[in-house]
Amino acid sequence: MTSHHQHLVYGHAANHDCLAFIDAPTAAGEAAEIRALATARTWGEARQVQMTHLSHPAGPDCYEPEDGYGDDEPFDITEVGAVVEGYWPPMVTTRALEVLPQDLRDRYAKLVLTVHNGEYLDIPVDCEAELVAELRERGYEVARDDELINLLDGVNLGSLAS
Repeated sequence: MTSHHQHLVYGHAANHDCLAFIDAPTAAGEAAEIRALATARTWGEARQVQMTHLSHPAGPDCYEPEDGYGDDEPFDITEVGAVVEGYWPPMVTTRALEVLPQDLRDRYAKLVLTVHNGEYLDIPVDCEAELVAELRERGYEVARDDELINLLDGVNLGSLAS
């Protein structure tokens, strides 16, 4: 088992009303990227936000209207195509597929297939105590941070800008 997956953050994901588990070391970096983009005032600022963990939904590779947006035009993250369509940021509830051991996924969670965004893991909220205890027994560090989980899931992105 690699030490990379030893430290997890989890929380209640409001969008799916279930628990989500993510790899803690990258979570803070992703959150910073989302915050930086959400607080960009203009398209020029938005384009300059460096994305190392996430794809850049307002970057040069993203869909833009044919005339494009000038650098000085006002930027609103809630109007970016990938955000409107629900592709960005990626669903936080998919992460448990990567970070939780298979046997625990089988025991506590069910796999849910979505129409557009692939599959995610539905971990009922009432499994929290047992699942966290199991992870800790196996040497995982586990911390709860609902705000971080929902930020990574794109909840209330618009309110970050204000």
